[in-house]
Amino acid sequence: MHEFENPIPDARLNKLKQLRSKGLDPYPSRYSRTHNSSEATSFYEDLESSLDENGQTPEISVAGRITAIRGMGKATFIDVMDSHGHLQSLARQGSLSSYSDLRDIDIGDWIGMSGPLMKTRTGQITLEIKSWIMLSKSLRPLPEKWHGLSDVETRYRQRYLDLIANEDARNIAVLRSKFVSELRQFMQSKNFIEVETPILVPIAAGGTARPFVTHYNALGRDLYLRIATELYLKRLMVGGLERVFEIGRTFRNEGLDLHHNPEFTMMESYEAYSNYHDVMGFVENLIHTLAQTILGTSVIKYGDHNIDLTPPWTKLDLRKEIISKTGIDFLKSNDVESLSLSMKSIGINVEKQVSWGGMIDKLLSSAIEPHLTQPVFLVDYPVEMSPLAKTKQENPHLAERFEGFIAGMEICNAFTELNDPIDQRARLEKQEELRIQFQDEDMDRLDEDFLTALEYGMPPTGGLGLGIDRLVMLFSGKPSIKEVVLFPQLRNQ
Repeated sequence: MHEFENPIPDARLNKLKQLRSKGLDPYPSRYSRTHNSSEATSFYEDLESSLDENGQTPEISVAGRITAIRGMGKATFIDVMDSHGHLQSLARQGSLSSYSDLRDIDIGDWIGMSGPLMKTRTGQITLEIKSWIMLSKSLRPLPEKWHGLSDVETRYRQRYLDLIANEDARNIAVLRSKFVSELRQFMQSKNFIEVETPILVPIAAGGTARPFVTHYNALGRDLYLRIATELYLKRLMVGGLERVFEIGRTFRNEGLDLHHNPEFTMMESYEAYSNYHDVMGFVENLIHTLAQTILGTSVIKYGDHNIDLTPPWTKLDLRKEIISKTGIDFLKSNDVESLSLSMKSIGINVEKQVSWGGMIDKLLSSAIEPHLTQPVFLVDYPVEMSPLAKTKQENPHLAERFEGFIAGMEICNAFTELNDPIDQRARLEKQEELRIQFQDEDMDRLDEDFLTALEYGMPPTGGLGLGIDRLVMLFSGKPSIKEVVLFPQLRNQ
């Protein structure tokens, strides 16, 4: 027989039976709460100056999870927590008929309580319990030292315990929700319309990533979880929707590290009649506005750095930056052999990168990205790395593309969208050739229906992909994506 690692304690099961034997329902369907913990405190403070000699308010009802129980003779102090904070309560044997039933409560239980508010001799606002009801009997005790639970395995695998134990975890969840809400409001204020595109797609295109595959029984065919929303949003641009955005989950069958989770949240947006210079200004304004609205400041603390989000951000030419840091000019080392030799000469291992574009990406992540602490745009990428971006008129080897970095992390990727259907077809056909040649590296995929759509005409368009998880990491000061994703993917125990 399978044994649970943490069997339910007999003592808690016995208390559950005791409650039921008294005709009490330990799991009622609802409770009428008049105040949360924050409102209860404000309620007392508003009335305090007008209270009579007994110093008590009218009765209110509160509810929450028990976090502490302290017996003191014929009185018991019970602390409860809800999503707004903590509140102390006091049960007196002489004024609570169900006082003896309190022996059946435990830390972790949810209870509802009614009574007046008062202040104890130590000056703490406290609810004097006149009646109480069990709302949910907790059958498992909270982990040892659950106040400030620090074991990361427990925190990530059992996020509910992390939320119970750590106020910081609850604050991050609230901050993330506010971030997405403010982001949505900002986009709508700029006349973008929010849309939804498919998560299950027949071709996982729009990015260079390995997809997750699933099987659709009704159609008898394999489908993929999207790796980007780009090509569907561009179809909407073809259809005449001039400003669109989508906030949603994206899936990439890749590794786990501090900055990567296989399912992550992105916002992609597309604006007609704009180019990548316009999008740079848009990103600066967006992130600066969100920081001021949510954090009340333009300067955020991240690790040992004070990061100033005030526009304008520094713009660095990618080619010049690589030459400056490594001495390598990718326009001259324009084949696999010469670039490989150049990178090996400066100590960069390229064994896992066999294509020219893969090597440039490795060069960028090794020699450039770690030094990009303050907000910066790296601009003008090799066209070989940017199959969906328009080329620069003055140099056809470069694409009108930029990536935004803060604290060494890529937080956005954007370009002037390629809207020439003939050029786009040639680029994606090249990607398919590279896929066959370099099977161990990810390439973009040719989507015939997207190319058909493009042949109907797409206006000049600036596109943006913004990583929400990493921005929440920045706004909350957290070094790991697992801190800001409520349920991150983890390796097997």
